[in-house]
Amino acid sequence: MTQVSSESWGQVAGQGPVDLWRLQSSQLQVELLTLGAIIRSVRCRSSSGHMEDVVLGFDHLEGYVSDRRLFGAVVGRVTNRIARGRFMVDGTEYQLDLNSGPNAIHGGLHGFNKAIWRASAVDGGVQLSHVSPDGDQRYPGEVQVSVTYLLQGETLSVEFHARSSRTTPINLTNHSYVNLAGPDAVDIYDHQVAVYADSYLPVDETSVPTGEIRSVQDSPFDLRKPVAIGSQMKKLPGSGFDHNFCLCSPGDPWSERVVARVSHPASGRVLQVTTTQPGLQLYTANVLDGSVVGKCGRGYGKHSAICLETQNWPDAVNQASFPDTLLRPGEEYHHVTRYTFTTM
Repeated sequence: MTQVSSESWGQVAGQGPVDLWRLQSSQLQVELLTLGAIIRSVRCRSSSGHMEDVVLGFDHLEGYVSDRRLFGAVVGRVTNRIARGRFMVDGTEYQLDLNSGPNAIHGGLHGFNKAIWRASAVDGGVQLSHVSPDGDQRYPGEVQVSVTYLLQGETLSVEFHARSSRTTPINLTNHSYVNLAGPDAVDIYDHQVAVYADSYLPVDETSVPTGEIRSVQDSPFDLRKPVAIGSQMKKLPGSGFDHNFCLCSPGDPWSERVVARVSHPASGRVLQVTTTQPGLQLYTANVLDGSVVGKCGRGYGKHSAICLETQNWPDAVNQASFPDTLLRPGEEYHHVTRYTFTTM
């Protein structure tokens, strides 16, 4: 049995009140915000039974209002990068604001992470909904979107639905930063990580996919068996992982399957991820530098967490060989991702 409750958590100037929702089962305690449909905390047990929060974030609303790193937020309309912020739909070119060097990223300057969502209780969870008007962040079409968080025992499910009045790119994800060692941990170097993908997308100097789909075989991107993420990152040419892993081939059916597993041997905590999405962006918090002060006054430093962003492939709207990311009138966008927290 999951207990569901809510309370007021403050107000955003010019937007309105924000509520905090709590979902509690015998295994997990989850807190959610109507601002950005944010996962504010996930408390789970270690192998010794110690309950700790394993999600990075902030103690107060002001932190989320000013946040630029999307801690725990739902990202949309399009997560990840769109090259040069430019794409064509039905013969019309659209130019987005550039907010990641020469590219657009994560829905724009005021994406879904900055919206206050409407909330209603459902059996075992909460449904959050939002209407993005035609032209929002320069995207075409009015989009009606919902995300439902359901807690069943040790599993938190995140289910996305969307419809659009005009053809538009849609690619939704949750952008939680996780450290299974708990709130006092400095980095994730001792985490064991597996991503069950045979290929990944190489990127250019601006982190946009080049269009090549490359095998992980004999490369640092071969995570098909668990590896210590700290030692694996030392093999990379850059500062860490920020790459899409291809969970299926273009044209293949997108069935729900286990796509990743993260464990922390010292605490015994394990996170398993299943999804219907065709991709997973593995991000190791490469740009955090200690200047963002989060929960309990902690400065979040480089590699202090790991993000497992289930998604369509980055820049798919400009890459004909990638899975289709366009949502057309009369169609429904629907994906589900499940996070299961257990112990070793």
